[in-house]
Order: sequence, then structure tokens, then C-alpha cells
Amino acid sequence: MAFITSGAAAVSGAPLTARRAFTGAAVCPVSAGPAVPAAATWSMSAGGLRTFLVGGNWKCNLSKEAITSLCKELAAAPDLETDKVEVVLAPPTPYLDHTRSVLRRDFEVAAQNIWVGGPGAFTGETAAEMIKDVGCTWVILGHSERRNLPQIRETDDFIAQKTKTALSHGLKVMFCIGETLEEREDGRTLDVCVRQLGALASTIEADDWKSVVIAYEPVWAIGTGKVATPDQVEEVHEKIRHYLAGEVNEKVAEETRILYGGSVSPGNCNELAQLPDVDGFLVGGASLKASFLDIIESFKSDLAATV
Repeated sequence: MAFITSGAAAVSGAPLTARRAFTGAAVCPVSAGPAVPAAATWSMSAGGLRTFLVGGNWKCNLSKEAITSLCKELAAAPDLETDKVEVVLAPPTPYLDHTRSVLRRDFEVAAQNIWVGGPGAFTGETAAEMIKDVGCTWVILGHSERRNLPQIRETDDFIAQKTKTALSHGLKVMFCIGETLEEREDGRTLDVCVRQLGALASTIEADDWKSVVIAYEPVWAIGTGKVATPDQVEEVHEKIRHYLAGEVNEKVAEETRILYGGSVSPGNCNELAQLPDVDGFLVGGASLKASFLDIIESFKSDLAATV
């Protein structure tokens, strides 16, 4: 994997304001295939171009009673402006049906995983058809815990195949990528993200990307209280978009939403939402509280950043 460097944004320490104004090529990974275009033609501002999305990943948390209580608290907020923001919540598999039944109708429901194939003799697995049958419209795939926990260790190719399966059944996918602390300290952040994205790009068709949202989640920032700086977040998101332009096409680069995940909270979401290549968040622990509504409201900061 080679890297090309040009323009003001090529300086990794360049301030965010410089990168916001930059419209040419950035430091971005390219393969021997199609070259990343020398000049990006899309708007580098998320507001107004890509609908903001806030996902809540409840992981292996909450009980049926707790879900009912939380959904009642979330219902107290005004109706969503669905042309400006989407909200998707991902409860544990046993509670998918219940969550859909008690959750406000303008919030969607995601599964946290699916089986790579159809129904059959696959003990303990859940097929895409079953997920859809209980009202799910999304699934989270490639989360760092499924990539990195030693008891699971899903591979890039396996995650890409599961994504293809989900898409073939009409589910939308939050496709998670991100580096560990060791990989970041070794300067391999982009190598890791490109490897993970490359497996997907070689598995699905260009038209499939319309149902994929990328969630960049640096592993070292998930649930640790550590948050990547705005410059770190925007740098990676911008380079992901350039990668998509070169490896898929510019339309996909322009339209694909890229979320940030990693200790997102009501206290930091508004600053992060203003970043030009951040199109929303995938939230963990903070989505288990009614204050998750404050994170949803950060879509207004995203819109304000483009005025």
C-alpha cells in the first residue's frame, strides 16, 4: 500500500481550519488500482449534503424492564426532523422485538450482529431474515469488540461477507472500522482502516454503498473516556472519503456517511458534529441514558457549521 502526499492537508499537524478550506488531494492511501483523484469535486461539508445519523449501541446491556423505561424517557422528546437526522438503536438480540414494540416510531432498530448465511442448522446464530421479521432495518457489523476480543476474532473477509448478506436482504449496515492504541502509536491507523475497508470494497458492488454507513471507532477511545481530538477525527474521516473516491467512485465518496464513535457524550458531541466529514455518531455507553437525546440534538451544530 502506497501513500500520496500533496496540498496543505498533507501536513499531518495542519490545523483543522486549514483542512476545512482545502479542496485538493490529501494524504490518502491508494492501491495499484484506480488512483485517488487529484482534486476532490464533492463538498467537504457534511451539513445539508448527507443526513446526520446518530446510532446507539446498547451492547450486552439492559433488561426488558430497563429498555421499557428508557424508551419512555426517549419518547418525551419532540418528533424528529427526519430529513435532517436519523436515529437508530441497537439492543441485544433477545430484546429486538420488544424494543421495536415500545420504541418511538421515528427511531429505527438495528441488530448488533447477523449470521453470514440463511436460516438452517447454525446453532446460536441469527439470520438476516429473522432480523427483518422483528422490524429491524439496520445491523452493526465489524465492531471492534467482534474484531478484537480473543473469544471472537472475526476476520475482515468474514465481516465483509456478512455485510454482503445483510445488504442482499435489504438491511442497512453500520460498518465499523478502527485501529487499536498499539496500531495508532505505530503509525498504522490508515493501513488498518484501508485493510478493513478494502475487504468490503472487494466484496460488494458500487451501488451497494448507498446502504452502508461507515463508523470510524478508534479502539483506544471506546468506553475509555479518551476521545480523539477533532483534528485526529477529521483527518481520518477525510482520508476515508478520499479512499472511497479512488477505490469505488466519487459519487460513493460524496454520499457515504462516516460516523465517529469513541466515548461520544453530551459534553463533546457538538464540537465533533461541526467537523466537515463527520456525519453523525455511533454511541455506546451514553446511549443507555435519556441524555442520549442531547447527542441527537447535535445535528443542529452540524447544520449550523455550514451556514
